[in-house]
Order: sequence, then C-alpha cells, then structure tokens
Amino acid sequence: MTMTSDAATVDSTDTNDTTVDEHDSHDVSDKQYIIIALLLAVLTAAEVIVSYLDIGAWLVPTLLIMMTVKFATIVGYFMHLKFDSAIFKFMFYVGLGMAVALYGIMLTTFHFFIT
Repeated sequence: MTMTSDAATVDSTDTNDTTVDEHDSHDVSDKQYIIIALLLAVLTAAEVIVSYLDIGAWLVPTLLIMMTVKFATIVGYFMHLKFDSAIFKFMFYVGLGMAVALYGIMLTTFHFFIT
C-alpha cells in the first residue's frame, strides 16, 4: 500500500490485498457443525435401535438408507463436497449410486434377501 504525503489518500493498486477465493466462499459456523454432529449421532442411535428390531426384510433397506444419508452428510460438510462444483458432486453421487446398486446385486446373487 503506498501512501502519499497526505495521510488520507491511499493508492488502491496494492497487490497485497486479500481476496476471497471461490473455494473459501463456504461459511459453515460452529453451530451448524454441532447440529450436523447431533444429526449424525441421532442417525447412528437409530441404526443401532433398528438393528435390534425384528423388522424382517426391511432391515437391510432401512439400514442402507440411513447409511446413505449419513455418508452424504459427512462428505457434504466435512469433506466440503457441498461447496465443490456441480461436476464433482455429480461424479461422486453417480459413483455412490453405482456402488449401492452393485452391493444390492451382489446380495441378491448370494440369496441374501431370500428368507
């Protein structure tokens, strides 16, 4: 920053100014992280409770849905995927969908869902 003889005049061509990068544009407060942590704790407790219930064929799909919600929340906020470009989100969620589909196919192949 260059100063002239008059202390009130400031040259605006200073290159040392800090600029906001597009990757720093996400603002997640501590309060939001606490809420996310509580949500994840509640979902984990729900998974444990559901695993002890006798709900038959609904057990695995219910646990898979809760697992997917927890996984998406973790990568969205703690791995900052929520704030990445749309192409990265698309590629990630397509990969996640394909992995879950493959898991379901393999379980079907091994006759896991047959009671």
